[in-house]
Amino acid sequence: MSSLKRRNLFNGGYLLGIILVLVLINVIFSLLNLSLDLTADQRFSLAEGTKKFLASTRERESRISLKIYLEGDMPAEIQSFRNAIEDKLKDFKSIAGNRIEYEFVNPNEGHASKKEAYFFLKGIFDKGILPTKVVYVKNGVQSQLILWAGAEITCSSNGVIKESYVQFLPGTPNGDPLELNRIQPILENALNNLEYNLLSAMRKISQTEKKRIAFLQGHGELKQQETMNARAVLSPYFYLTTLTLGSEASYRELNDLDGIVIANPTLPFSDLDLYFIDQFVMHGGRLMVFMNTLHHSEDSLERNYLDHTVRRNIKLDKMIFDYGIRLHENYVYDRICGYRKVQLKNMSSLSWPYYVLSSPSLHPITRNIDPVYLAYPNELQLIERPGVKLSKVLTSSSNSNRSGIAPQISLMDFQVFGENPAFIANPEDPINKITLAAMAEGSLPSYFSNRELADENGKSIERFSEINQLPKNYRTKKIQSDASAKVFVVGNGSFLANEYDSVFQGGVYQYRPFPAFPYNALKYSKVPDLNGRPLIFGNQEFIQNLVDYMLGDNSVLDIRSRQIEIRQLDVRKTQAEGKMVQILNLLLPLGIVGALGALTWAIRRRKYRKE
Repeated sequence: MSSLKRRNLFNGGYLLGIILVLVLINVIFSLLNLSLDLTADQRFSLAEGTKKFLASTRERESRISLKIYLEGDMPAEIQSFRNAIEDKLKDFKSIAGNRIEYEFVNPNEGHASKKEAYFFLKGIFDKGILPTKVVYVKNGVQSQLILWAGAEITCSSNGVIKESYVQFLPGTPNGDPLELNRIQPILENALNNLEYNLLSAMRKISQTEKKRIAFLQGHGELKQQETMNARAVLSPYFYLTTLTLGSEASYRELNDLDGIVIANPTLPFSDLDLYFIDQFVMHGGRLMVFMNTLHHSEDSLERNYLDHTVRRNIKLDKMIFDYGIRLHENYVYDRICGYRKVQLKNMSSLSWPYYVLSSPSLHPITRNIDPVYLAYPNELQLIERPGVKLSKVLTSSSNSNRSGIAPQISLMDFQVFGENPAFIANPEDPINKITLAAMAEGSLPSYFSNRELADENGKSIERFSEINQLPKNYRTKKIQSDASAKVFVVGNGSFLANEYDSVFQGGVYQYRPFPAFPYNALKYSKVPDLNGRPLIFGNQEFIQNLVDYMLGDNSVLDIRSRQIEIRQLDVRKTQAEGKMVQILNLLLPLGIVGALGALTWAIRRRKYRKE
């Protein structure tokens, strides 16, 4: 065999070997899900809470299955969103392994008849997934596409199947379609919430145990029907009950609780009730208090344009003071506020500074959520206590102030400030911010460490323990909690409340949120702004984050409060330099390939010329 043939054979085998290696590398990397996230906000990386949850899922016997109804011939924008969902699920599987399975289903295919297709789509709708109608122009013709942009999630454990669903894109059940050229902000928002929505649904159906939380009653607190919205937010993840202190059974029930919610009490607490609540905290229970120290009548204010406030001697605030948080008997007012309806000359709504839109802090509970709506909040003051960590969680803006002690409220109070009021000197200075919600964590001192314990009849608490009426954990007074104790206080109790309606059925009253207001009152304002748009609140996320943090489940805190900034292109720069960038994108790759080809040709020419 001549040297030329041997050289050609060697070159051919060498080239074939390179091709085989490249094919093998591509096959290997196609089976792996590797990525490098170089974005500043780590938008393509899983949050730490997600990783911990998925790692724990890998150790469970239960398997989570997802059926995503987003498949078929779709516009490029929707197809890109569908691929983003699959990429996120691949990231999930890289940690959870075969404990998570998923498939994409085209809901419009695989049906033997139109009737079968109808009942299949109706079944999806009945599960809670709403259709999204999209219109777009293709080849000069307007087309319409109905998407079922949601997922059905099931989890099987010990023969019991739990189901949930996720809605990725907002539904258009009333037939008002979305235009494809305006859908990009909706897709960006859906991508921003994708990880949280998936993890929240998985967490809901895979929970094996729920911690118990009681809404306290007996002191004029919000009734159960007034907290339906808040309970609906928490009930998928916690077992909720109602507790009225005063009986032996109620005291014993404290042993089985993990947290207590005291929402807007209006009547004084007895020393006996305070003792049990205090000892509940000392023994590791979580206490969440939402209360005001003042009261006034909104009806009188609406009718007479003014009303006087009255002090509430609830006594609970005195116990909270010992933990390091003082509630003042005043109201905070703020330039950043909501609106109220009024019947004044040339005015139907009024910017009302007592409706404070409180500013979230960097605390995990409120980081990156929308402003929390608090009507007539009290000022909180943090008092240092040894071994106690005190944190400001919600504050007013820097352009805010507080009223005097037990003030008079008037609809004319703020007319003198003008259209752009400054309620305090240097309204841009952050030092002006007033604390509206705070947390005490650590080794808390008992309110009864230096107090004699007696009930309303003067009978000592020690006498109760002698006749065996106290729960076992409370027979010995504990004067200091361990370092994991948590007490959370908001200087407002009514922000949890929802309006409700009652229907008499079957001999009993059935309660439901007031039908005139079908919106979520924890998310949107009842009174719109001057442009007719409702204000957006972060109350729902605040409640969710708060209870998760208090009960020790932080798996979704960093995801729910995570915010990915969608950076817009500079329009002027795009117009000025867009053509040049397009030309570079077209010619630069061709230039590089041409330069490499020329270099290769020059090297080979030089090599063989020497021979």
